[in-house]
Amino acid sequence: MTKHEASQPELIAAQVETIVRELASAGRLTMSQLLVIGVSTSEVLGHRIGTAGTIETAAQIYAGVDAVRSEIGFIPAFQCCEHLNRALVIERAAAERFGLEIVGAVPVPKAGGSMAAYAYRQLEQPCLVESVQAHAGIDIGDTFIGMHLKRVAVPVRPSIRSIGGAHVTMAVTRPKLIGGARAVYELETSIAPEQSAGTCE
Repeated sequence: MTKHEASQPELIAAQVETIVRELASAGRLTMSQLLVIGVSTSEVLGHRIGTAGTIETAAQIYAGVDAVRSEIGFIPAFQCCEHLNRALVIERAAAERFGLEIVGAVPVPKAGGSMAAYAYRQLEQPCLVESVQAHAGIDIGDTFIGMHLKRVAVPVRPSIRSIGGAHVTMAVTRPKLIGGARAVYELETSIAPEQSAGTCE
C-alpha cells in the first residue's frame, strides 16, 4: 500500500479486518480468548514509529478489529507505547475475569500512543493492565508484542504483509508439548499394546 492509499480510511479498515479474520481462523479464536494488538499509526502513515501518529488512523484500525470481534467475541487488548511500559487497554470485566494486574494511567497520544488512546475511549469500562498472556497477537508497525503472548508462539503469515508503511506480523499460540520420545499428543480411543509395555508407574 502506498502512502496515498494509507490515507484512504476505508482501505485501512478493510485490510485490518482481513488480517484479523485470517488470524482468528488460524488460531481458532473463540469467545473470551485474548488477542493482543500492537500498532504504530506513525508507521502506517509511512513515518518512523512514535513521530506522527493520528487518532483518525487509529479509528480505522479499531473499526477493522471490531468488525471481527463483534462476530467472534474475542477480547482485544491494545498495547500502549513504551512510555506506559507497554501496558494494555482492556475491558475492566475481562481484566477481573483473568485476574490481571490493573495499573493507573489513562493513555493519550503522547504517552500510550494514538491506538491505545483511541481504544480506551471506545470501551465500555476501560482500564490498563500491566501484562497479559494472550492466545494470539497482531503487530502492525513492529511494536513488539511478544512479551504479551502465551507460550508457545507460532508465526502466522498474513496475506497482507503491510498496512500503509507498517510491516505486519502475527502469531497464534499453542500449549507446550511435554515429554519425550514416548509422549503421545493425539487422543486415541484405545491403548495399543506397544503403548502399555514398560509403563511408568
